[in-house]
Amino acid sequence: ETGRGGRNQQLALYAGTLLRPGEPVVVLSAGTDGTDGPTDAAGAVVDADIMARAGVLERPVEAYLADNDAYPCLQALDALIRTGPTFTNVMDVMLAVIGR
Repeated sequence: ETGRGGRNQQLALYAGTLLRPGEPVVVLSAGTDGTDGPTDAAGAVVDADIMARAGVLERPVEAYLADNDAYPCLQALDALIRTGPTFTNVMDVMLAVIGR
């Protein structure tokens, strides 16, 4: 477990691996305090189009997940949510929107 990222980034990236091309689903997972793990991101948002870009990454998405290294993967996919510190640590927010 030497990777960078947090539980929200890991969850969003994993959820992204479950999406099929063209599937009308958006998944967001983020911390209300504006940080996730030891990173500058609150979390991430993924959909099938974002995950389709994973083919150009240095490693397979599954390798990033296995190494708990979601941050550089999501950064390369331009899927990180960066709000800056909100100073409001209420909870993590996980949201999936399914539509056509």
